[in-house]
Amino acid sequence: MKHRSPDIYGGRDPRDLPAYTIVEAGRYIRLAPATLRSWMLGRQYPRKGKMAFFRPLIEPAAPPRLSFWNLVEAHVLRALRTEHVVSVRAVRNALDYAQGKFGITHLLLSPELRTSAGELFLEKYGELINLTKAGQVAIKEVLMRHLQRVEWDPQKMPIRLFPFSHTDISKQLIVIDPLIAFGRPIIKKKGISTAAIVARIDAGESPDEVAKDYDLELSDVTEVLLYEKAA
Repeated sequence: MKHRSPDIYGGRDPRDLPAYTIVEAGRYIRLAPATLRSWMLGRQYPRKGKMAFFRPLIEPAAPPRLSFWNLVEAHVLRALRTEHVVSVRAVRNALDYAQGKFGITHLLLSPELRTSAGELFLEKYGELINLTKAGQVAIKEVLMRHLQRVEWDPQKMPIRLFPFSHTDISKQLIVIDPLIAFGRPIIKKKGISTAAIVARIDAGESPDEVAKDYDLELSDVTEVLLYEKAA
């Protein structure tokens, strides 16, 4: 008789489980926690002597905790933040417009952002914030760089995220995989958590010692330290 492995996720997709605090998620994708909180939970703002409220851009898995999919959505939105301050209203309106046109729900989680749906989203966003054609081209390049850091499964849903390196934006040293280390960042080629590297350095070991012990390049250890400490 064949035994089944226990379902430790209670029948839910581990990518949709509330796994991260806002501070953790912000550190992993190099985004200010205050900005991420606004995107996930909304924010109040003064308007004509009163307080108004911007609705969130992303629906958290279990507020205020975020899922891996929320992490990917924020990573994609970060492409806009890289170029200039995000207009919350413009992003929401552009997403609604593109999704309504193509019938794609959760556009920020979809590889369709690489196709005409993404073009329409960027075009609409550019119009709403008066972005020049040159500005739209520039921001498209940034968006594509962010999308290249995401790996999708056959169902076209994100399965892994490769956060940006501090020294080389093309480098994919670190990966976040919700099925490994509870979705915490690990070194891709070794499966070692980045937190474990930092813990050993903080305990007094030298980067050289840690690199030799794990058969890593010293530059890899340095990159991990920069990544983990750049909160």
